[in-house]
Amino acid sequence: MPSFQEIAESDPLGWWSAHRGASPVVGTAIHNGHHLRRDLKDLITLDDDERLREEDPFTEFFIRDLPNRIVVHRSRFEVDLNRARDGAIYFRPEQAWGLEVWKDPLPETAVAASLQVHDAYYVMLDNYLRAIEQQYGAFVLLDIHSYNHRRDGVDAPEMAFAKAPQINIGTSSMDRQRWAPVLDPFMEQLRSFEFRGDWVDVRENVAFQGRGEQTRFVHERFPETGCAIAIEFKKVFMDEWTGEPDIEALQAMRRMIRLSVPLLEQTARGQS
Repeated sequence: MPSFQEIAESDPLGWWSAHRGASPVVGTAIHNGHHLRRDLKDLITLDDDERLREEDPFTEFFIRDLPNRIVVHRSRFEVDLNRARDGAIYFRPEQAWGLEVWKDPLPETAVAASLQVHDAYYVMLDNYLRAIEQQYGAFVLLDIHSYNHRRDGVDAPEMAFAKAPQINIGTSSMDRQRWAPVLDPFMEQLRSFEFRGDWVDVRENVAFQGRGEQTRFVHERFPETGCAIAIEFKKVFMDEWTGEPDIEALQAMRRMIRLSVPLLEQTARGQS
């Protein structure tokens, strides 16, 4: 088995891409990645399609118009950056939608290499956001994700409407009262968009409650200046079983995010 250092040096592909521009609004797509480190490919039981189904493909597309954006290239099956460090690797099926991820227990060197990515990401994120905080006084982070709504099969009915909004806003780690002047206008603006003949269905804490590690980290480290909004798009922009994108829907979601930026910039400055 290769050493920790050999693992790191043998797989030079970037862990993430970070862009910095003149805005207090940040977009992240931390589950967009599909790349899996070479030493893990012989150890994982899942094929590419099975992994893709639980990843968040195309979420980086939604934030391409934001001057501040972070896109992670590694698969969440290598290391899940939206979980606490002690749960960032899926050792057991109950951590991974019932999936048996690994053929055998992972070697310690492989675990260490994956956790290094987790550690480095949050060091980077802290420094990245400190710079924006220093420049603008406050910031808004849009934590973009997506979720499956046809889990029973390609031809099965989708999840019931009551449980599956087109856009789910998660706020459980947020000081909701403090950030209401930012969040409420943002949600109303999203609801004002028309998509395929109907208004966009935006609800709060229905399918998900925003309990991920990234929003928790932001609200813990930046309690007075950082508003992190967990945004889960129902996978109406793709076929979750084949991975085929719906270009029209993707463009519509990207447009929603782009047109929300001026409002978010205005309300963020009001909180600084």
